[in-house]
Amino acid sequence: MIPLYEDNHLIIVAKSSGEIVQGDKTGDVPLAETVKQYIKTVHAKPGNVFLGVVHRLDRPVSGVVVFAKTSKALARLNTMFRDGQVKKTYWAITQGRPQKMEDTISGWLTRNEKQNKSYTHDHEVKGSKKAVLSYKLRAVTDRYSLLEVSLLTGRHHQIRCQLAAIGCPIKGDLKYGARRSNADGSISLHARSVQFEHPVSHEMIKVEAPVPEDNLWRDITKNL
Repeated sequence: MIPLYEDNHLIIVAKSSGEIVQGDKTGDVPLAETVKQYIKTVHAKPGNVFLGVVHRLDRPVSGVVVFAKTSKALARLNTMFRDGQVKKTYWAITQGRPQKMEDTISGWLTRNEKQNKSYTHDHEVKGSKKAVLSYKLRAVTDRYSLLEVSLLTGRHHQIRCQLAAIGCPIKGDLKYGARRSNADGSISLHARSVQFEHPVSHEMIKVEAPVPEDNLWRDITKNL
């Protein structure tokens, strides 16, 4: 966990792959608890620390996570995320190369709870939700592409599912068709930045998370 931005109302941190944002059945210490302890220690706060979870990243994904430090900020941020007022940009290292340098992908996703997996459809089906993202090809190597992805909706495993559907599964993402896993159990998807109007001060905030300490990440992003 790396702190990136903090004021009285919110804290933004960089999550490592492997960390869970909220507690789950594994019993592993969640990022939310780590951030609480950080606030408690750095600011010498007695008693319980309020921390509101605004959004989540999948466990194997790294990058920017926003938390609220007050109930007022939490309520406003929840609305902003729900209404698409937060610009989220992701970097994905994918196998293969998309046919177009940039494009908008629109479809319908269904979620299989048992498999913890989403499926894409080119038309609306029972239980499906509209899913839209745009991407730009930012860099290539002999084996991989770096795509910059902007989410226009926030669906379960949306980027992973929709990129796989165009023949570009994310490196390490066995669930969606990658050839092999990454050694550390991560997938090569990184929440690069968030940009939004501060829920209280109304100033514009943009925060970027450094890419993982990994040779491929460093090489493929070195000229950006």
